[in-house]
Amino acid sequence: MFKIVLLLLNIIHIKKHMQKVPEQFVQQINLPDHLKAQRYTITKNIFSIITIIIHASILLLWLFAGGLSKLELFWTQQQLTPIWLGICFIMSFSLINSLLSLPETLYSTFIIEQRYGFNKTTPRLFIIDQVKQFILSITLGVPLLYGILYFLGETGPLWWFYTWIFLILFQFLIIWAYPKFIAPFFNKFTPLDSPELVKEIDHLSKKIDIQFKDYYAMNASIRSSHGNAYFTGFGKNKRIVFFDTLIETLNINEVIAVLAHELGHLKKKHIIKSIIIGVISMFIGFYILGQLYNSPEFFEAFNITSQTGYMALILFMLISPAYMYFLTPFSSYFSRKNEFEADYFAAEYTNANDLVSALLKMYKDNSSSLTPHPIYSKFYFSHPPASERVLFLENLAKKFNS
Repeated sequence: MFKIVLLLLNIIHIKKHMQKVPEQFVQQINLPDHLKAQRYTITKNIFSIITIIIHASILLLWLFAGGLSKLELFWTQQQLTPIWLGICFIMSFSLINSLLSLPETLYSTFIIEQRYGFNKTTPRLFIIDQVKQFILSITLGVPLLYGILYFLGETGPLWWFYTWIFLILFQFLIIWAYPKFIAPFFNKFTPLDSPELVKEIDHLSKKIDIQFKDYYAMNASIRSSHGNAYFTGFGKNKRIVFFDTLIETLNINEVIAVLAHELGHLKKKHIIKSIIIGVISMFIGFYILGQLYNSPEFFEAFNITSQTGYMALILFMLISPAYMYFLTPFSSYFSRKNEFEADYFAAEYTNANDLVSALLKMYKDNSSSLTPHPIYSKFYFSHPPASERVLFLENLAKKFNS
């Protein structure tokens, strides 16, 4: 209900500021583009309300209509070993949930994104992506679940601690493998082919004293016209990736400013800090699960009669988001703080006005609303709202360019 209230507040606020471009952006954003962004955001928010209701209904069906119990009964009749029983139960649960969410994905991709001119995904590519995701989930999911269920069943009361260690190692393996093995499974990555851009990137790298040679363009345009850039990997596998849609939209100075921002996250150790926070959060979560696993009340409270390890994992996965939900604004706050720090770093080594220009083009091309409700943005936004971020960068431009 709280999620729905926030979305309704955001919709009402956006409608209130529908017909006028904010004074701060009148020189860069015209009224038709502003109207498109407002309508696009409202459409997505309304759809989010519908999906929240659907997801809540599915959750209640799994818990209180006997969905989990019926699925477990099916697999217990197959005479499998305990570990493989748990793997089959969890993987089939995930498959059913994926199939239930398929209409949502189809509507979002082929109706909403298509209506506003963002979708480039063909039905053939969509099917290929779904098949690849299924293959990847089996390839990674089965060994992951086997390890978790092994530790759960074979290592006694401290199973949660050993599982935590195992998941940390598995997570680092995925972070290492993602840039070279997982991401290329879905997209094509090619080295930047602009000599002038590469020259500017090398100049920036030397200026900020960072050894970084992997800069790639990703063919994001085969699925969407949205533009973005991101940092991924660690060690020799770390790389900066630009969406090809972004490179086509921005000029060289703007691309360099965006890159400086991304490298700011690296230099300010935001990625390492995020990993440490994730490791600590995972430890707390597994400790709690370790205590709940021995509590019949935990299972009985959600209408579950089977007190097994795999059922505890599924149950904890289903209900923990509800209990963790009100931590969202805290994680959003720290994420926005990191973004401001990365912007400051970019302003030190490039022209902040170039980053402002790049951001405004991205807001326009992605149809991002310039007028979100303040409470909604404080609760959810991992990046500062456009008005705050642009004002911050404009002040930095005056500071560093004076």
